[in-house]
Amino acid sequence: MVSVNNVCVQFSGNDLFKGISFVVNEKDRIGLVGKNGVGKSTLMKIMAGQQVPESGGITIPEGKSVGYLSQDIHINSDKSILEETLSVLQDVNAIQEEIDSVTKELESRTDYESIAYISLITKLTDAHETLNNSGGDKLEGEAEKILKGLGFPPSDFTRPVSEFSGGWQMRVELAKLLLQMPYLLLLDEPTNHLDIESIMWLENFFQSYPGAIMMVSHDRMFLDNVTNRTIEIVFGKTHDYKVSYSKYFQLREERLEQQRATFENQQKMIASKEKFIERFKAKNSKAKQAQSMLKQLDKIERVEFDELDTSTIQFRFPQAPRSGDLVIGGAAVTKKYGDSVILEDLDFKIVRGERIAFVGQNGQGKSTLVKLINKEVEFTGNITIGHNVEIGYYAQIQDKTLDENRTVLETIEDVATGDWSKNHKIRGLLGAFLFGKEDIEKKVKVLSGGERARLAIAKLLLKPYNLLILDEPTNHLDIASKEVLKNALRLFDGTLILVSHDREFLQGLTDRTFEFKNKKVKEHIGEISEFLNHHELQTFRQFELSGKKEEKSAKKSDSSQKTEFLDKKSTEKLLKKLNSRITKSEKKISQLEVKIEEFELSLKDSSSYQKVINDKEAYSAYEQNKQALEQEMERWENLSTELDKIN
Repeated sequence: MVSVNNVCVQFSGNDLFKGISFVVNEKDRIGLVGKNGVGKSTLMKIMAGQQVPESGGITIPEGKSVGYLSQDIHINSDKSILEETLSVLQDVNAIQEEIDSVTKELESRTDYESIAYISLITKLTDAHETLNNSGGDKLEGEAEKILKGLGFPPSDFTRPVSEFSGGWQMRVELAKLLLQMPYLLLLDEPTNHLDIESIMWLENFFQSYPGAIMMVSHDRMFLDNVTNRTIEIVFGKTHDYKVSYSKYFQLREERLEQQRATFENQQKMIASKEKFIERFKAKNSKAKQAQSMLKQLDKIERVEFDELDTSTIQFRFPQAPRSGDLVIGGAAVTKKYGDSVILEDLDFKIVRGERIAFVGQNGQGKSTLVKLINKEVEFTGNITIGHNVEIGYYAQIQDKTLDENRTVLETIEDVATGDWSKNHKIRGLLGAFLFGKEDIEKKVKVLSGGERARLAIAKLLLKPYNLLILDEPTNHLDIASKEVLKNALRLFDGTLILVSHDREFLQGLTDRTFEFKNKKVKEHIGEISEFLNHHELQTFRQFELSGKKEEKSAKKSDSSQKTEFLDKKSTEKLLKKLNSRITKSEKKISQLEVKIEEFELSLKDSSSYQKVINDKEAYSAYEQNKQALEQEMERWENLSTELDKIN
């Protein structure tokens, strides 16, 4: 097991961790949770040996390894994808190099019966035997299996790593870790750059993983499917729950409620004693008792109450200056990487005020088109940027938009102009994005993924843009920050392009969908829910997996078509029956309402009031009609609900 022993960390004199301790057992599946900036990534770096705490330490069993996947990966390598993946197997590679060297030497020798030649043969045989015993002869096949699971087609195995984006390089780094099978696997947002098929493959892979896993992720479904334990970081301390992510919420609320009650009871007791002390400390008859009570208070172990950190970002985008009617136009747009065609002969038009969602599987060209619009890479065809269009761009990877050697304050000062150049305005902006006095002096390279995301979004507020292009903006944001960003985008009055896999985030933000598939873009009018309903889907998990099913669906058998026809007829018959019942129910409701209204009007008429009030039969009928109306209204509501479900 791996032990975290009384780890303490400070930033600018403030405690990030206050003596954190816990044990990671063999085959634990731990979700590490907490708000952005509480130190989740820092704790993982300490456990991986990449950062040293002020005090405390990590105990790892002798001979056991720890593998760490960072949020920010950049592999500077000209090796192929497969070669880079296999490069982590140093012992195996050394044996293979020895085999290659001996084999080459044997090819040039002709002294077949000499002692030297026989010695080389023996050396080669021993090397092959060692390789076989280590499983090295099977590792290339295992590497290929992992790469395929993470979304690489076999045709990519020989392509240089340098040709791939940061998101795909992250997959290579993950493949290297999975191939090594470390005793403890530390993963910081492993699903950020994965499509749903790769996420599902990874979930299955982890079910039989022999070691322990600890991960940070904002993907609730992934955490629920993988983890069996949740460690929460709150105000520098940890709370350990032996359950998966969803159950942790319930237990946390129960713990906080119990803690809150204990805290409040103790506060009442303390207030009562303090009141007694204050009142009687000057009276001779009670002074001794007051002094004794004061000593009791000093010895009381005060209950600490972990109030939830409810601080959130507060902001809205500046008013967008008016652009021309045409914002972006594309004609015959084609992008290739070598012989690989990513986008082919695209024609599209985006006009002022439109809000577009880019959706589709990873590798289909969503981020590529964003880069073409921003002139980051070369392509053939033509992309026209409209009159007076000012583009605000949030990149999926922040390497190019944030200088890691600048501080948070310097990052904003570098681009601030006009009123924003005033120091108090800049500090106010950073404060709104949860960067305190100490945080603004941190360098970008020490920021967590969530902090970098907030800083990149803050930069977009320094200039009034009329076209916002956001590529996976929610990857590093917690749930509360996602909602604040969504509200700000709802109020944005310019043109919007959103690349995202997050259905809940997109809902209500877009009015047109660009579906990326087979090197083309297909346009769909309406919100993202309408697009999904058009595909008869409820989640992107279904959408991203549906591509493999389309060919089978297109070749339905006659029997399945017949079944579908009968189902349709049955549904139509049921709809007709329900509509008839609803019509009858509405008619009955109207009749009852008339009878009730007539009786109530007679009560208001002074000339007939006394007669009506003494008519027991009429009054009894009135009560029965009211009860019947209530029952009929309930029946109508149930019928309407059933009709809505079928529709």
